[in-house]
Amino acid sequence: MTAQLDINQLLDQLENGLRRMIEDRQVTDPVVIGIRTGGVWLADVLAKRLGIEGPIGELDISFYRDDFSRIGLNPRVKPSSLPFDTESRDILLIDDVIMSGRTIRAAMNEIFDYGRPASIILATLIDLGARELPIQPDVTGRTLELDANQRVKLRGPDPLRIELQETGH
Repeated sequence: MTAQLDINQLLDQLENGLRRMIEDRQVTDPVVIGIRTGGVWLADVLAKRLGIEGPIGELDISFYRDDFSRIGLNPRVKPSSLPFDTESRDILLIDDVIMSGRTIRAAMNEIFDYGRPASIILATLIDLGARELPIQPDVTGRTLELDANQRVKLRGPDPLRIELQETGH
């Protein structure tokens, strides 16, 4: 069984939350970085909605994962692309789902390898709340608690849709 969540409602939540964060923190010239793959799709949509011009950064955190030595290299690894300087910049870091916090930790480690940003605002479409590290999004589209047999998956990029899937376990 697969149920669909309202992607437009979730995107509205993210957009409104990001607008508030940008205003509250008095950020004037942010850059947008998405974590591959779903975070890049979302970053593109949100940058347009927020009127942020310029290229979107794309992170592939495969080499920064803390389980890299255990699980090996994903065969679809592509190089990250940050077509702007991150030093002293305000960054909007976008991902589709946050669970343990490990993907975000890896993404921030990679960003810091490019330069020390002034700030990072983290936005995730879905927060599953199962943290293993003390990392929290600043803005979330929706918080979900899933049963052991459920998964959430962002599909896209055109059209974007978010599915709640039941597995056979």
